[in-house]
Amino acid sequence: MKMDIPEKAAMVIKELMDQGFEAYAVGGCVRDSILGRQPEDWDITTSARPEQVKQIFPRTVDTGIEHGTVTVLIDKETFEVTTYRVDGEYEDHRHPREVTFTASLEEDLKRRDFTINAMAYNPETGLVDIFHGIEDLEQGVIRCVGTPEARFDEDALRILRAIRFSAQLGFRIDEATQRAMSGKAADLKEVSAERIRVELVKLLISKHPEYIREASRLGITRVILPEYDYIVGVAQHTPNHIYDVEEHTLLALKNIEPDSILRLTMLFHDFGKPVVKKTDGGRDIFYKHPEVSAQMCRKILKRLKFDNHTLEKVYRLVKWHGLKYLPNDVSVRRALNRVGSDIFEDFIKVQRADISAKNPAVVPKKMKQLAEKEAIYRKIIRRGDCFNVKMLAVNGKDLIQAGIPQGPILGAVLERLVERVIDEPELNEREKLLELADNVKSDPTIFNEKEYFFEH
Repeated sequence: MKMDIPEKAAMVIKELMDQGFEAYAVGGCVRDSILGRQPEDWDITTSARPEQVKQIFPRTVDTGIEHGTVTVLIDKETFEVTTYRVDGEYEDHRHPREVTFTASLEEDLKRRDFTINAMAYNPETGLVDIFHGIEDLEQGVIRCVGTPEARFDEDALRILRAIRFSAQLGFRIDEATQRAMSGKAADLKEVSAERIRVELVKLLISKHPEYIREASRLGITRVILPEYDYIVGVAQHTPNHIYDVEEHTLLALKNIEPDSILRLTMLFHDFGKPVVKKTDGGRDIFYKHPEVSAQMCRKILKRLKFDNHTLEKVYRLVKWHGLKYLPNDVSVRRALNRVGSDIFEDFIKVQRADISAKNPAVVPKKMKQLAEKEAIYRKIIRRGDCFNVKMLAVNGKDLIQAGIPQGPILGAVLERLVERVIDEPELNEREKLLELADNVKSDPTIFNEKEYFFEH
């Protein structure tokens, strides 16, 4: 089998071989090349020791030299070059106590996770496939190298990686590997939140985000995302739904683009339903489930150490995903005020995915209404209609000069003015707003909490 290796990666391999060492492209880049996918990077394994690699190449970085890895820089490209090694005993389901360098490629490949990732290639030798990775690629199987229990003992994150590779490639996981994953799932407690997060996101933005169901079936989510298990089998006896909460969630996940924020939103958007569920006259009610789901998702994202931008954006999209509003100018302006113009495009995508996973009998009408709302939204943006405080013809300083006291009442007056202008855009003139403000400040309902209406 001949494989096309990028010019600079081939240069690194050739230079090592010219110096008398073995060298191969290895792992994911070999797998992806065979599958016709574009590898993200090219990792190289070699019989040369780290110090020898550093002598051969003028520009290197000691990125993981204690484990035999040196990063070689060729122009502006980087290549991780790792010495053949045998890992010692693992103490924490992640790090080997010690690493022993070896002259044997086979010994190095033995320590790798899955057969499809344990192949090596160079132009002279061709493909080295000791563990039948090609066969598993052809049959669409994720299988551990050697004994699955041993591989998962070495690094428990491999349990989640198996699901992720399965979702990315559309492969099944072989039965022995599945049994070991289920038996060793509790060891994921010892894996850092950051590593769990990376694998979860890769799973969610894959071609098959619905494979998270397998993680639940094997007991993996019980350890890393127990909130998911609560939605399994939760019936929804309402006119809007024919699927249970899990099935609805999986359909919505598949029906939105593979963006991490959007996929996270669809995963979490109904997590609050089991918490708030009530049944009245045979009909299920999930009152205020978006707000409960939003609170839950914020805790989950903090637990998994997501960045603040992702956390806040997903929180807001989950909170507002079920907002009910009508296809008219006033209602859409009010929705823009509640949701925020910065996420409104994504909000529409989320609502579209949510609708697509509902009862097929109600989908056409709801999709038609959503399209009308989107058209109105775009018209409002083009016109520059006022829908938030910043767009008012007056600001806080103007109101203070007009006699409105600083403090909570000032903010409440501004919000009330926005509400009036949303209803009547022609009021957005300085003199009219100042007159309104004088009347509003004495309104006893000024601090009343807004009531939001959500789809159930």
